[in-house]
Amino acid sequence: MGTLRSLLFNIAFFGWTALLCILGIPLLFAPAGWIIVVQQFWGQGTVWLLRLLVGTDYAVSGWENLPDGPFVVAAKHQSAWDTIIFFVLLERPAYVLKKELLAIPLYGLYARRAGHIAVDRKAGAKALRALLEDSRRAVADGMVPVIFPQGTRTAPGTRLPYQPGVAALYKGLDLPVVPVALNSGLFWGRRAFRKRPGTIRLEFLPAIPPGKDRAGFMAELEGAIEQATDRLSAEGLSPNP
Repeated sequence: MGTLRSLLFNIAFFGWTALLCILGIPLLFAPAGWIIVVQQFWGQGTVWLLRLLVGTDYAVSGWENLPDGPFVVAAKHQSAWDTIIFFVLLERPAYVLKKELLAIPLYGLYARRAGHIAVDRKAGAKALRALLEDSRRAVADGMVPVIFPQGTRTAPGTRLPYQPGVAALYKGLDLPVVPVALNSGLFWGRRAFRKRPGTIRLEFLPAIPPGKDRAGFMAELEGAIEQATDRLSAEGLSPNP
């Protein structure tokens, strides 16, 4: 039964995505805000399909930790779900994504037009300068940069190094950084066909204020995200979360 439900979701998800990509083509010539609206609609539709067809819902805590003014989100990345949910949770997210994704037909055009931040990971220091410049522009436009500090999806229970991009944003933007922990990989694994029913948990952790040195910031960020992610993963594996 789980395989069938996952199959139905995968068909519906790709169909839903293709439909909006095609119907939204005229909006590529409209103000960027319209693209964000379509992306939010796509995100809301996707989480609805996941709930309806697979039985996977989500719960969010820590809303009180979001600053009143501009801020940066630094989130754990375990699943494709993470690239969707911030369209639902934040008014105008600006995802930091790898430049190669811009080559995807239509998707790349939408990402550019909406103001998302593409990074050439092979460009070294030049990439960090471009990341900071594009992020400043996004913040000036009222967007919230969303970065995955480890740079790629990590399976639950595994750890990868935290990359320097998040430290560059922290220092260069001089804004609070909100760490985000989640356990999405338990339910929608990397390259996994089957999705698991249950409740994905996402938690906004207390913001790290600007002004810390690089080493102190990175240690606090990694410690906060990893500790909370381990806790959420344990809750997700428990028969009575």
